[in-house]
Amino acid sequence: MQSIVSDSYAVHFDTIAFEQLNSCLKSNNYSTIFILVDENTHELCLPRFMSEISGEYNFEIVEIESGEVNKTIDTCVGVWEALSELGADRKSLLINLGGGVLTDLGGFVASTFKRGIDFINVPTTLLSMVDASVGGKTGVDLGPLKNQVGVINQPVMVLIVSDFLETLEERQIVSGFAEMLKHGLIRNEDYWEALKKVGSLNELKNHILPSVELKNKIVLQDPTEQNIRKILNYGHTLGHAIESYFLENENKETLLHGEAIAIGMITEGYLSHKLTGLSKDQLKDIKDTFLKYYSKITFSDKDISDILELLKYDKKNSHGNINFVLLKKIGETQTDVIISPELFKEAFAYYME
Repeated sequence: MQSIVSDSYAVHFDTIAFEQLNSCLKSNNYSTIFILVDENTHELCLPRFMSEISGEYNFEIVEIESGEVNKTIDTCVGVWEALSELGADRKSLLINLGGGVLTDLGGFVASTFKRGIDFINVPTTLLSMVDASVGGKTGVDLGPLKNQVGVINQPVMVLIVSDFLETLEERQIVSGFAEMLKHGLIRNEDYWEALKKVGSLNELKNHILPSVELKNKIVLQDPTEQNIRKILNYGHTLGHAIESYFLENENKETLLHGEAIAIGMITEGYLSHKLTGLSKDQLKDIKDTFLKYYSKITFSDKDISDILELLKYDKKNSHGNINFVLLKKIGETQTDVIISPELFKEAFAYYME
């Protein structure tokens, strides 16, 4: 499978990924190579990863607890302290082996430790392969608020090994699938239609490369999210608020990222129908498709009010306005749309009806 090359790094797949990794380790003479894992990737992915290393190097394993709830500055402090105690210097390398939480946090740790050391991302979930693998966004949450602290900084390389998907439960696979469907919605109707026909994990693996290519093309045009890169936020304004609300509310079962974003894409699809021309038939197609894969959630009036209150913390806000990315039609977007508050409750009502 071909590699995807951006301005400053490349995404390598499967066999080529390990060839490129071994070449990188051989040529860079890193003082120490740290591998950041969680309890799941330590057990399920690290042995396979280490078996592909050729050469003798000084490795140190650092483990954090899995889950969005641990994507915090406190966890970063623990990793920074571990790096310091284990003698990391500016010629050290951090390899982040895990899902989006771990690669986001690990990238931020590497970007800030001693003002920046090299890091390599090895995403092990579908979500991290098609979303967190490209673009250089790193960071952590601030309480329940998503990705409030971070920097944009590129890894040395990204290694996508599709075999790691075999370690995931189905719920995690389906969560990642939401971001792939989003790529079709914002940029390529044919891709959207193709994904709707996927019937197995092996078929899904064949769509990882085009999904990464699609996101990479957008990021290359706008690395710091000043214009076109904003379209990747479709479904994420309401989706992130929903995810944060369920994360902080002890009476709610925590939603995975893709599960919350799926709700965001339906509700923001409704806003698109009302404001930017998305047809009724395409709106129905979006809703029907997501509800095929994601269980419907019931929201009380209080739930909705509390979720909407969280919108004021969205990273895309400017000058006191909450800015949405909406669809003109499947494959075509409009950015920086400001929504009248009364439409939000209509959107949730449409989702639940």
